[in-house]
Amino acid sequence: MIVLSVGMPRAGSGWHYNVIHDLMKTTGCADARDIREKYGLQKVLTEVNCNIGVLSPRRLAMVTVPALAGNTFVIKAHAGPTGASRLLAGTGVLRITYIYRDPRDAMLSAFDYGQRALAKGRPNAFSHLSDFEKSVDFMMEYVHIWEKWMGEKNVLIARYEDLLTNYDAESSKLVEYLKLDANKPEVRAVIEQYRPGANDGQQGLHFFKGKIGRFRDAYTSEQQAVLIQKLGGFLERMGYEK
Repeated sequence: MIVLSVGMPRAGSGWHYNVIHDLMKTTGCADARDIREKYGLQKVLTEVNCNIGVLSPRRLAMVTVPALAGNTFVIKAHAGPTGASRLLAGTGVLRITYIYRDPRDAMLSAFDYGQRALAKGRPNAFSHLSDFEKSVDFMMEYVHIWEKWMGEKNVLIARYEDLLTNYDAESSKLVEYLKLDANKPEVRAVIEQYRPGANDGQQGLHFFKGKIGRFRDAYTSEQQAVLIQKLGGFLERMGYEK
């Protein structure tokens, strides 16, 4: 089985992936990085979190080979659902989680993250977001991907804000969805390890500031008006105030 951790960029998706990865490790399942090396999937599963990129039939077929050989592992994506992902989810080969965030905060985080990297001379996937307009266009793509995931069956949907403010309830949903025993000490240890603010210098959360509603102080009233116009009814459906 493959557990696919999908997320809107800069929406705690790295945090979510790490929680899921370490929870599944308590079952003795394989590390996706080891699977990547063993099956020669370096071009398909990239970066530290084994990001599959688009959920194309070819890419999913390649990662399904080790799953059908009896391996269970966790991979990551930011892409939208496809016919291939639905097929594998329907047959039980793929178990999918999806996390999103207020797109205004996610957009601001992506811009800041890209510009920090650029200033250090190490540009990343967000460094091309050089202004407000480019950031809006970038985030709207992922808002439409959010809409597609919300229409999928058998997907565990989470919001970054809920994970941050109601961690016990959200982590319990995750443990149940993954069909793990919440009373196992190993499972409890993972949950505590990734609890927000559990310890100083906490690793694996993958966010720099993570403040809810930071966009309200960072964007001008004119920019916020543009965002409301662009996002329209999406915000209400996502559960956010304009």
